[in-house]
Amino acid sequence: IVVGFAGLLDLGYVAFFAVGAYLWAFFGSQQIWHMDEPPGTFTIYPTFPFPAWWFWPFLIVGIIAAAITGIMLGFPVLRLRGDYLAIVTLGFGEVIRVLANNLDKPINLTNGPQGITPIQRPPLPAYFTSQEFLNQLSDIAGRPISLNDIYGFFFYFVAIVVLIIAIFLARRLDNSKLGRSWTAIREDDVAAVAMGVPLRRTKLTAFAIGASFSGAMGVIYAANRTFVSPETFSLTASISILVMVILGGLGSIPGVVLGAAIVTLLNIDFLQTLSLQLSSLRQGSGFIPLTSIPWSSLPTQLDPARYQRLFFGLLLVVMMIFRPEGIIPSQRQRLELHEEPVDEPEGAVIEGEIEPDHKLEN
Repeated sequence: IVVGFAGLLDLGYVAFFAVGAYLWAFFGSQQIWHMDEPPGTFTIYPTFPFPAWWFWPFLIVGIIAAAITGIMLGFPVLRLRGDYLAIVTLGFGEVIRVLANNLDKPINLTNGPQGITPIQRPPLPAYFTSQEFLNQLSDIAGRPISLNDIYGFFFYFVAIVVLIIAIFLARRLDNSKLGRSWTAIREDDVAAVAMGVPLRRTKLTAFAIGASFSGAMGVIYAANRTFVSPETFSLTASISILVMVILGGLGSIPGVVLGAAIVTLLNIDFLQTLSLQLSSLRQGSGFIPLTSIPWSSLPTQLDPARYQRLFFGLLLVVMMIFRPEGIIPSQRQRLELHEEPVDEPEGAVIEGEIEPDHKLEN
């Protein structure tokens, strides 16, 4: 919404993700009992201060908290555009990460760089966590199925539900008066103001709604991982989100979904698999039959996973050269970047010249 619909180059999107994650990490763990203790020295208690089912209302609380944070970011950058907006929002994202890294004293709110763990997961029906059910799934899958696998499926479907809701709301907003106002601001905010679009309210609404989705996913992330640390919310995460939008297509909902899938598979699956394969070759257990190459002497600095930013940068450069509108562009972007010649109707005026049908006679 912020980048695609409103055209606001926001590089601090991961900050709202961190707000939702740390919100549930604080209330869904024992951290609230350890605020007066030094980092890393607290005691693990047998119970938690709040029940695990609070995860569900905290999804709403995370949405509200992230939306308020988005409005707080929006106010100082209302008059900024382009590169200036990108720099300020990038700094805001880093401020949130640094705060999370240092809010372990004098009151230990985030446990600093050591992170917060364990974080509660929402309770599941007793049958789905029973050993009988796990044994049945293990027989079907042909491998041992643990409780972590069950929760993995659970959070996968929760994320799918949130995604469907987000797509529905984004489509409704795109076709609404507010969506047309965002489009007008993206194309020319000066002209939008001249046409009566309330610039401040429209931009702040974009920041708030965009941030709210991120806050909800932050709560889900914290519960799924049961661990949150400041390093999760680095600059690379913000760049990855921006790459998803640009790769898929600005203002295109199917394009953004496809871009997110490609970037996630490239980052988590492809690069990690290459790095693991290279590590196996160093140990002499790879499947590439190139025994003449001294794999064992290959430095770890050449692992593909270390060059994530390089791959993303090359991907963006290639896209800007060959398909700047994205893989699945919106109709507006397609028309702007690939204007097709329109046949002139018969009798049309060309270059402002009018040929008289007859000459006036004195």
